[in-house]
Amino acid sequence: MVLALCTAFALSQAYRTVGAIMASQLQAEFKLSAQALGVFSGAFHFAFGAMQLFMGIGIDLHGVRRTVLTAFPLAIVGAVLSAVSTNYLVLVGGQVLIGVGCAPAFLVCTVFIARHFPAARFASVSGLVLGIGGIGMLLTGTPLAWLVQEHSWRMGFVMLAVASALAWLSILWWVREPAPQGTQPRESLLGALRQFGSLFAMPHTLGIMVLGAVTYAAFISLRGLWLGPLLIERHGYSLVQSGNVALIVSVISLFGPPLFGRLDRDGPVRRRRIVACSLAYAGLFLAIAFFTSAWIDVGGTILIGLLSGFIVWQYADVRVAYPAAITGRAMAVFTMAMFLGVALMQWVTGVAASIAIAHGIEPYSAVLATIAVLLVTATVAFARLPGPGA
Repeated sequence: MVLALCTAFALSQAYRTVGAIMASQLQAEFKLSAQALGVFSGAFHFAFGAMQLFMGIGIDLHGVRRTVLTAFPLAIVGAVLSAVSTNYLVLVGGQVLIGVGCAPAFLVCTVFIARHFPAARFASVSGLVLGIGGIGMLLTGTPLAWLVQEHSWRMGFVMLAVASALAWLSILWWVREPAPQGTQPRESLLGALRQFGSLFAMPHTLGIMVLGAVTYAAFISLRGLWLGPLLIERHGYSLVQSGNVALIVSVISLFGPPLFGRLDRDGPVRRRRIVACSLAYAGLFLAIAFFTSAWIDVGGTILIGLLSGFIVWQYADVRVAYPAAITGRAMAVFTMAMFLGVALMQWVTGVAASIAIAHGIEPYSAVLATIAVLLVTATVAFARLPGPGA
């Protein structure tokens, strides 16, 4: 059942990283600025993040299976709409539908694991799921680059729509949940919303959410939006060559979450390691920003893909920071912060690129330096703000 749920998560990973491969053709066909490209890519993540609260309520009230089967068809509709779009607004609308449809994709995996596996195995199993889900990013490396180069970006969305339909059918066929035990009355929607309010009132929530908003966003903004244009314009790579690099980064990123999941340690040690990894992460973005050689850009991106596995520790931190009764909602709030953070970072980096171009500065240095500054700022906030039990 976990593997079936992973199929939807893998497709959500593919959808959120198509921008890096489709960017050049989209800019040419729709006459997009760097800022408009950031809005296109950020639309998925904004819709994805904005729906997390509702998906968390849906999971807690109606279960994992019903929630994902109800939402995911919207991703199929959005992919088809994107494939046939003839103007920019319709294209962005398709991205919004895909984001809403994919909104429960990872959340259902984490809640299912939290409910059906011992707490001691949460980080390792979640890391394995993140690794498996990363297969979706493999699709948006060389395979998608070849398809886009030989046919068009529209064919890429068609193939993703077909794969999404197969994922939905696999969940319908294989995933089953036991009937709820006991005779306790079902929680009301208003009561569920009050529980979200209590989450935000806890003093340790702010630090967790601030860092959660930038760590994953940093990796996805590079891998999912700026990597292709950077390699093509900075180093003269072809679309397929940049796709090959994206594929290597995606393969390496598959091993990060399981590795970091195995290395997880509970308590203050975990939080100190999160801080150390986040600062090292920022350092890699700075290196790519200012040492503009091809081997540093490629090697640094590969290391970022591997180091991004430490994000699984953030999920484990959330798992132990809140009562078991509101695990679904705690995960939903954290996931909301992550993906609203992606939308915000992609918009902010698009603005940074546009400003840099207007002032004759290399745009990718501005983009990557902006990401590094956001990472350092959020890491300091995470370290200084109250933690669980404070």
